[in-house]
Amino acid sequence: MTQPTDIRHLQTALDLAALTVPVLPLRAGKVPFANCPACRENVCGGRPNMKSPGPCHCPRPCHAWAAATTIPATITGATWATAWKHATAVAYHPGGTGLTVVDLDHADAIAWARETLPATRTVRTTRGEHWIYRGAMQSANAVRDGVDIKSTMSYARWLGPGTGTMTALPDAVRALVVKKPSPVRPVTAPLPNGGGECRHRTPAFLERGIAMAEQRIAAAADGVHATVYRTFLAVLSTHGRCGCLTDTHAERLFAAAQTRGESARHCSDAWSNARTALGM
Repeated sequence: MTQPTDIRHLQTALDLAALTVPVLPLRAGKVPFANCPACRENVCGGRPNMKSPGPCHCPRPCHAWAAATTIPATITGATWATAWKHATAVAYHPGGTGLTVVDLDHADAIAWARETLPATRTVRTTRGEHWIYRGAMQSANAVRDGVDIKSTMSYARWLGPGTGTMTALPDAVRALVVKKPSPVRPVTAPLPNGGGECRHRTPAFLERGIAMAEQRIAAAADGVHATVYRTFLAVLSTHGRCGCLTDTHAERLFAAAQTRGESARHCSDAWSNARTALGM
């Protein structure tokens, strides 16, 4: 007799926990549940879709990767009882068990991995493959087209044990998340009246504008992509034509966006699109 889906997911979670793999339930859209009333609907300040823990005041982090656990009493307890009834998948915290998942989203990404990375245990996904290595590292999204790194402070869907022998995390994967200077395009619009000192904006006005833009990005409850683009557009519209806006200011905005989960590539694209929209 086939077990109900919620029972299967619960049993999978318990089996993984017995192997010291930290687990958590996922709802539709591969999104974690909020596990206390204070955190439901993201009111605690977690990042969009609850994919990262926010500054909630619960006794312990209660959602996203920070909720992953190996404690059977937590997995089967009242807090997650409703979650298992509506769960669509089980996730695990790779970094919590000393692993790194290279998430390959399409055929080109898989071809790149086969040419570049040492073979390791492979798990098929809906669109591509997970390559799993022994060793934990910093997680990062969009390290190249169709490639995400899931390890510390991240979670991955459990899609089965996979095939092949797991090998040690190679330097080639670690190198994918080495921080590089943000690809900021300098603002090159001509200064008013042929150049010289900005006559209609003061340094304090510019500093306030950048600080407000950083706050707007940080406070985005959802739609971070759109918020970043609109904020870049507003900054460039107000400050981008007088010659006072520098790469340092742009780097601050990029950093604010990346703190909210945007990749350097998305920041660069949003900046470029905003400049194009303004004819700069």
